[in-house]
Amino acid sequence: MNGWRRQGRGARLRLVAAVDRQEAAVLRGLVGEVRRMLAERGGDAPTDELVELTGMHVGPSELPTDRVLARLLPDFSREDAELSGMLRSLREPELIEAKEANAAVVLETCPADGGQVQLTVAQADAWLAALNDVRLALGTALDVTEDMGDELPADEAAAGHLSVYHWLTFVQDSLVQTRGSVL
Repeated sequence: MNGWRRQGRGARLRLVAAVDRQEAAVLRGLVGEVRRMLAERGGDAPTDELVELTGMHVGPSELPTDRVLARLLPDFSREDAELSGMLRSLREPELIEAKEANAAVVLETCPADGGQVQLTVAQADAWLAALNDVRLALGTALDVTEDMGDELPADEAAAGHLSVYHWLTFVQDSLVQTRGSVL
């Protein structure tokens, strides 16, 4: 991918980029993995009579034990554990739903075999959110810090994954820059 560019004007405005087959496979695979993790977490939601009567979905009240999921679904309050649990129970299902919807947009608009991606502004916003989630997940798994260099020793297992993280950063930044120029 060489970055995003604008095409058209007004209601016909699109943000366009080309992805090759390998880029599409990596992007779709990572977005799909985050989506799978979120779906599993959503499946952990408790059921009770209130849910059945009101149709209101509630989620778990505890922070996920998986550190990647905990980064994607952080505590709502660090000072008050009880408040955080109540807010998590009420808000986590819709947060997961929004994250899954953003992931679905990426999977729908990124051609599996590579090719041109054309996004509306709304779809670009969904891509930005989904890319952010993937970068958070991958960065957490790799223990990325601000002090970390751009490269790891080639013999380190995570070296290839870190280059994917940097590529995702480029894709997201390019989309932010192109999206920002639409305003």
